[in-house]
Amino acid sequence: MPLYEHVVIARQDISSQQVDNITEKLKAVIEAGGGKITKTEYWGLRTFTYRIKKNRKGHYTFFHIDAPHEAVTEMKRQESLDEDVLRELTLRVDHFDEGDSVMMRRASRDGRDDRRGRGSFGDRDRDTRGSRRDRDHKDNREGRTESDKKDVIDKTDAASPKPETEAKKTEE
Repeated sequence: MPLYEHVVIARQDISSQQVDNITEKLKAVIEAGGGKITKTEYWGLRTFTYRIKKNRKGHYTFFHIDAPHEAVTEMKRQESLDEDVLRELTLRVDHFDEGDSVMMRRASRDGRDDRRGRGSFGDRDRDTRGSRRDRDHKDNREGRTESDKKDVIDKTDAASPKPETEAKKTEE
């Protein structure tokens, strides 16, 4: 039978008991179709990057499914009818990875101490970034002096065409 990895995202305002009920309902659909769910992981209530159906968070549940295609199709149909399910994703895989999923491993190491492996980009002194003064005009940043700037302005004025009225005034 084909192997699938499946993720279900449920609404944020349902209880953990209701999430368990959704999980049990999906297990029943897969088993009725001749398959089995070999692994279930609850990833918790996680924040979305953007709103999904007016929700900012969702309960994530992950499954390893060993079932025929028809059973997975029926499970997806049942999920689309359930108003508590916001999104679902099913991927066909060649084999299941042993151990915890990447999300569970990440949660176990999430001690908010991410700076330890950053090499030279860890905690750094603010003095190394230069002065904190206001930005200068572009000409000052290029190292031009005041007399150099006047020469550039005079050359650009001479090179630019003047309207006829200004040209007549300068000739008189």
